Amino acid sequence: MTENLPHDKRPVCILGLGLIGGSLMRDLATAGRAVYGWNRSAETVEVAAGDGFDVTSDLPEVLRRAEADDALVVLGVPMPALGFLLDAIAEHAPSVFFTDVTSVKAEVHALVEEHGLSGRFVGGHPMAGTADSGWSATMTGLFKGAVWVVTYDNAVELDGDPSSAEYMAAERWLDAWSRVVAMARHTGADVVVARARKHDSAVARISHLPHVLAETLAVAGDNGGPLALTLAASSFRDGTRVAGTSPDLVRAMCENNREALVTALDESIALLQQARDGLARESADLKSLAEEGFAARGRFEARAGRNKGDLTNRPVMRVQPGAKGWLEQLRSAEYMGAQISVF
Repeated sequence: MTENLPHDKRPVCILGLGLIGGSLMRDLATAGRAVYGWNRSAETVEVAAGDGFDVTSDLPEVLRRAEADDALVVLGVPMPALGFLLDAIAEHAPSVFFTDVTSVKAEVHALVEEHGLSGRFVGGHPMAGTADSGWSATMTGLFKGAVWVVTYDNAVELDGDPSSAEYMAAERWLDAWSRVVAMARHTGADVVVARARKHDSAVARISHLPHVLAETLAVAGDNGGPLALTLAASSFRDGTRVAGTSPDLVRAMCENNREALVTALDESIALLQQARDGLARESADLKSLAEEGFAARGRFEARAGRNKGDLTNRPVMRVQPGAKGWLEQLRSAEYMGAQISVF
């Protein structure tokens, strides 16, 4: 299947050069895309510039440049810093389209709407990362084979008078949506579509909950003292890996997805209570939980592969942005967890 990924001469402007934003800059440059960026830290800018990248610490300047270039702007900062960047975009780049890489989507969409910028926004979330952060942690190939979620809450079907302002605005948004999909694909990621709340409900279970459980497991192991930490091996190391993430980043992820995460936590606590009861009473056991967990892991491996980098068994759906019926296609793809291909 051939996917339409034309070389877009319009640049990408990345605001925030941490692990995700910086790795995206590396991948796009490697793919031959025009890319430049901004970071608040002059030290980060100096190091990134020393690595050969076009970066600055002057936000108004880079946004005016993005406006002149019709660049696609990527917000690569944590949730608490988004409002500051949205204010700057409204002032210095009043017509650019932009996306983000934040791990929650409903709160981001709401914040964008509060700033009156929804018509220029396409939400995004690459499901990739490490426990490290900052420019020094960036790498080429971070997103290869990963899922990149692209939201479609603002999607429309092209209809009406092509010369009307509404039609042309919709056409521009569809172009921006396609640019976000193409940008993700140029990094080697697989694009999956989801509406903001559907996304947040899903990532609460498979991303944010693992952070809470990893922190809990790390504390429980540490409470066992020096001997426990000496005996700890791969199961403990793997289970606590994301506990090495910056506490501020963990809080930003989890606290901005409270409702969905509490639901997932309640279910998990019930399962842990079931396990505790199974161990505390001689007449009970862990049979049910162990078998259900084994089967659930098997279903995950059947879709995603046993190891990172394995070929996946996700369905693929081809979509044509704006075409009649494409919104129904997106809803079907969301329900199935299918990746999409744009033509």
